[in-house]
Amino acid sequence: MSKLPFLSFIGVILLNGCAIDSEKVQLPDSLEHEKAGALDNSTGESEAISATPQLPKLPPLEPKTAIDPDVMYLLLAADIAMQRQQYSLAYEAYMELSKRVHDPKFSEQAAKLALQIKDSRKTNDAVSMWINQEPKNVTARKLAALSALRGHDKSVAVKQLSALLTAEPENFENALLELSSILQKEGKEKFIYDALESLSTKTNSNKAVIYFVQSLLSMQMKNNVQAENKVKQTLQLQPDWEHPLLIQAQLAFMAGGFCRVKLLLNDAVLKHPNNAPFKKLLAQTLIKTSDYESAAGLYELLINQSPKEGDNYIALALINLELNKDENAQTILKTLSEQPQWESAANFYLGKIEEKHNNSAAAIALFDKVSDQQLSLEAAVSSINLLVKERQFDQVDSRLNVLLQKYPQQKLRFVLMQASLYSQQNQQEKSFNLLSELLLQFPDEKDVLYTRALVAEHLGRLDVLETDLKKIIAKYPDDVDALNALGYKLLDDASRYHEAEKYLQHAIKLRPNEPAIMDSFGWLQFRLGKYPQALVYLQSAYEKQNSGEIAAHLCEVLWSMGRKEEAQQVFDSALKLSPDDIDLMDFKRRFLK
Repeated sequence: MSKLPFLSFIGVILLNGCAIDSEKVQLPDSLEHEKAGALDNSTGESEAISATPQLPKLPPLEPKTAIDPDVMYLLLAADIAMQRQQYSLAYEAYMELSKRVHDPKFSEQAAKLALQIKDSRKTNDAVSMWINQEPKNVTARKLAALSALRGHDKSVAVKQLSALLTAEPENFENALLELSSILQKEGKEKFIYDALESLSTKTNSNKAVIYFVQSLLSMQMKNNVQAENKVKQTLQLQPDWEHPLLIQAQLAFMAGGFCRVKLLLNDAVLKHPNNAPFKKLLAQTLIKTSDYESAAGLYELLINQSPKEGDNYIALALINLELNKDENAQTILKTLSEQPQWESAANFYLGKIEEKHNNSAAAIALFDKVSDQQLSLEAAVSSINLLVKERQFDQVDSRLNVLLQKYPQQKLRFVLMQASLYSQQNQQEKSFNLLSELLLQFPDEKDVLYTRALVAEHLGRLDVLETDLKKIIAKYPDDVDALNALGYKLLDDASRYHEAEKYLQHAIKLRPNEPAIMDSFGWLQFRLGKYPQALVYLQSAYEKQNSGEIAAHLCEVLWSMGRKEEAQQVFDSALKLSPDDIDLMDFKRRFLK
């Protein structure tokens, strides 16, 4: 047989690809690598699949050995095509090799290439050949199932899953989880669930595994009721299986059924006394129900069971803080701080303990030792807040500038902190200008608009205040803070009372029990001359929050109703709590003289 046509093809490749020094593309050796998706064919000299040169069709041959010249040429063609990133052409070469040599390793390589280039027809052809040559190969069955599931071919998918179950029943759970993990990223959870439902009706083997994977898929689809039903079916078949027991408890936890979680987990811990996840979830449940002593006992057991797991020490320390056993917490954290991998976390929480005890200098020194990437930012912000409290504004400004350089993605947060800092120093103009510059970069950012509105009020720029708050309300109609701030400010203008009422009625509907909203709404009633209604709202607000502003409003309403002695009593009581409050001083100036 003449080999000239095939040699011509080789010559074209070699002429285009001489002096190739790129490494071979390494294809995945297992289904796990398929998760990475198709190779990027947009760079280098990759060809479009539609424009792939075709291998010359050779006449059928008898099976030949690996040393046959035709086989050698095909191997060379496949190898060069791989180097050139011409994956469709490499696929054709491997398929031709598979037909000629009848070696499953060539059909396997062709199948993996077809998956990489996301060609379902080629995948099916290659996988079919692979299975014909090696019927018991589990990876081939997985790829066949994956291709069928991806192509929404339920009957083929069920057939291949059934074959997988027969071939390796002990590994069926892992195979299902592996396939589900890949296809969840493509939004195919519902189809996998339905295929497994069909499979469960056609087999009596490993039904518990099928139901369990369905429960996980249901959780992924946010259908917790369905997930719970499938877990129940699983446990009816395998009542002591740890994973479903944990999922069942987690579902109860998410539903807020903490009493049921305790019952489930106490029973699970008795069955599996060495299962740490059961104990951790039970401890979290106990914390949710404020049973800190019992939670602490569980974490002590976990520490004895796994003495090298620092998370358990951190949790136990924080529980001790909740129990006001600060010395115990410090002892645990100081021990943990001696281990390099837990040093940052321990110092962070030790700093929080010092902050709790108003030891600002000691707290800042500990926060400055935190280098862990996840905690260092929060440690730095905690230090700044303490320095603001100590009115060390120069240090605050300096540290904020450092943070701006170190965390540019947090610019919004830090500039808002700077603006707040300037406001506290009565540098309102400087704060206003900084926020105005920030709005050029973040024109619709709610927090920036709201903060500038508050600063604008101090500067008497009521037009800016109104514009910024209305911009927030236009985009976020249910933003209670903006509704309350705008409605309250409009009460300064008698001609706009009814406009203010619209905003404040909306706010009180959204948060009827919040003291600040109740105060504003009560003050609106007073402005409208509805004194009894005003008194109800303001008294309720003051009972919830002993604020000087609320007290001043309540005093004015009582005074206006002729109940001057009561007004005086409220004033005296509030003044003891807030002797320098501006609103109380204003009431005194206008009424008590």
